[in-house]
Amino acid sequence: MACTFDVRLKPKAKRNSVTLADDCVFDVSVTSAPIDNKANEHLVKLLSDVLRVPKSSIEIIKGGHSKSKAVAIATLSKDEVIAKMRSSLTPQPPRRKT
Repeated sequence: MACTFDVRLKPKAKRNSVTLADDCVFDVSVTSAPIDNKANEHLVKLLSDVLRVPKSSIEIIKGGHSKSKAVAIATLSKDEVIAKMRSSLTPQPPRRKT
């Protein structure tokens, strides 16, 4: 039942958010700085809150020191992750043409 998906992490953001970039690739912004693993810890907590799963079921399996990461969720299928993420996505404002 475990699944993996890709995350592009943006640390030191103005606010926490989750947006869908491509199918099963999520852009996640966290307010924590990438110092002493704080941004990764914040990522796990944010995903735990969004997906309503324990933090212990979320693992960063690739990219511990990179903005591009692979994340494993032990208790959900890929379809369940996508459905829960889509239901809590941050809406993107329309882009203005300059």
